[in-house]
Amino acid sequence: MPKILIIAGDFVEDYELMVPYQMLQLLGCEVDVVCPDRRAGDFIKTAIHDFEGDQTYSEKPGHRFTLNAELDEAATQQSTYDGLYLPGGRSPEYLRLDQRVLDLVKHFFEAAKPVAAICHGIQILTAARVINGRRCTAYPACGPEITLAQGQYVATPVNEAYVEGNLVTAPAWPAHAALIGEFAKLLGITISHSKA
Repeated sequence: MPKILIIAGDFVEDYELMVPYQMLQLLGCEVDVVCPDRRAGDFIKTAIHDFEGDQTYSEKPGHRFTLNAELDEAATQQSTYDGLYLPGGRSPEYLRLDQRVLDLVKHFFEAAKPVAAICHGIQILTAARVINGRRCTAYPACGPEITLAQGQYVATPVNEAYVEGNLVTAPAWPAHAALIGEFAKLLGITISHSKA
């Protein structure tokens, strides 16, 4: 059973945390969700971002999400995780300021473990300086950050994912099916169908 770490914080995008959390569990994964300076059982607030015809997404209050693990404990047990998932929303802009988060992210890249990042989750990867020379995608407004971090931004339709090596990225929550499907492949999870 693959063990996955999700790093999130207040005003993470609601769908980009809850949907992968539940989908990965459905696939048989054990999923730990952590936030700096919060304990298991504490909650974080989420935000719902939608595309309503404005120049950028709109933001509305989301749900409370209860954490089930702790960042410092995850850091001491980082070798037990098989993959890392980074949701978007507003939290990556300040999570990338926490050296513990960056050190955890670097571990997954140094060990060549599967990593998935969606939307603004790429901001954590750019701050950790792990995308140098790599091709990836994100919410288009994060494209310049990828370039500044010496990566190559790949314009990708909003419902598609982009894979390079151990890294799978996507622009926003409409790509969940593609992103989780590709992440599952990187984790060695096989999905099969049979007629009843």
